[in-house]
Amino acid sequence: MATLQRSVYLGGVLTPRTSLLGSSPVSNVATPVPKDVRVKTLLTIAAQKNTNTEYVIVGGGNAAGYAAKAFVENGAAEGKVCIVAKENVAPYERPALTKAYLFPLDKSPARLPGFHTSVGGGGERQTPDWYKEKGIEILYGTEVTGLDTDKQSLTTASGDTINYNNLIIATGCIAARLPEKIGGSLKNVHYIRDVADADQLVSALKSAKKVVVIGGGYIGMEVSAAVSAWNLDVTIVFPEQHVMPRLFTPTIAAHYEELYKNNNVKFRKEVSVVKLKEGSAGEVVGVELTDGSTLDADLVVVGVGAKPVVAPFVEAGLKSDRGAIEVDGTFKTSSPGVYAIGDVAAFPLKIYDRRDRVEHVDHARKSATHCVNALVKGSTEEYDYLPFFYSRIFEAPGSERKVWWQFYGDNVGEAVEIGKFDPKYAAFWIESGRLKGVFLESGSAEEFGLLPSLARQQPSVDISALRSASTVEDALKIAADALEKQKVTV
Repeated sequence: MATLQRSVYLGGVLTPRTSLLGSSPVSNVATPVPKDVRVKTLLTIAAQKNTNTEYVIVGGGNAAGYAAKAFVENGAAEGKVCIVAKENVAPYERPALTKAYLFPLDKSPARLPGFHTSVGGGGERQTPDWYKEKGIEILYGTEVTGLDTDKQSLTTASGDTINYNNLIIATGCIAARLPEKIGGSLKNVHYIRDVADADQLVSALKSAKKVVVIGGGYIGMEVSAAVSAWNLDVTIVFPEQHVMPRLFTPTIAAHYEELYKNNNVKFRKEVSVVKLKEGSAGEVVGVELTDGSTLDADLVVVGVGAKPVVAPFVEAGLKSDRGAIEVDGTFKTSSPGVYAIGDVAAFPLKIYDRRDRVEHVDHARKSATHCVNALVKGSTEEYDYLPFFYSRIFEAPGSERKVWWQFYGDNVGEAVEIGKFDPKYAAFWIESGRLKGVFLESGSAEEFGLLPSLARQQPSVDISALRSASTVEDALKIAADALEKQKVTV
């Protein structure tokens, strides 16, 4: 087990929590770490504090959960794997927190244990008991603050030491915060990154009337869609010309903005926040904008990006790139025996011949599996990731229209857009005659299944034929035919 020189606080009773994967039977409270598990873990640490753990995973999020799953599948978990988790819960599917976790309490919100990893990837639910049964140690409530690669040891916030033979860094990101001087820490200003954040937001929503969501990206869009089910006054504020500017074209964005307006969500575009106004009790009461106006608000949710948690590791000398830890195609860092996966890895994006960092659950899952296979089996096969993004919104029971979109590839070149959005919409990015990226809203399982092949194989497509397609189905057939033609030619 991991070497610890003092007892580690392993968590206590958790506050009531709210859920994502509504199809799974769930309880009304997030699963606390059972008392017997906490006690036995403490005893185990005390008894074996001078021995090393073969594989130490720092971080308790999606990537850590899927790494644990991969170790089990490789027969390398029993008595060898230790997860060092800052949170007091076992790894879970984090996308739930901005979706079904935020549903009103009478609309079947998601709750743990319903969305522990790896249910989101089609695997079994890895509850605290699962880790115990597999011989995997979890140190709950433990924050790593330092790394010594020469001594192969980690330092925790409480001053304890954890030794390792092989280290996997899977610390993920923290939410970017507004500066305190403009009100970023006022009461009822919320950031959402973990289940405790989501619990606090749900509690505040019970008495809220006017909600302002700052940010028009992933977090802002998903949170505002979920919160709209509470029948509150909701406004999204962002400085760009339209929502999701890094991915959506202006036309795609316009369709979604209209959908949100139909669900009573308002927009304030091309404005930034000057400051959050403070009430007499230190609470937020308004949002002052750069156009001189002020929005009344008794609850603010900030979704303006995230920052990789890499400081202790970069300070220890690991090479960095793009604000993350530089790794090779098997997720090895610049230090022997140290790996990095998920949000914190700047990896070679082989398909586009560039180094990149991806914040998405799909990459977290796949990078974890690839890294563990390389580590345990000695595989030298390079990670060959195809960028994939998706979102599911307005899924609360009683919603008039549930929406689910997927995107694969790279949004470069000219976008050809097909459809009327209701019931279906698609966009194809064409560069130098080849399909580079594809977006589909409300497709069938078969149609969604076609997208990764199109984006990876990048067939030559007749752009004029694509433009003349009268339906999404016709456009997808043109692309599918181009793919088949390419296969025959090859």
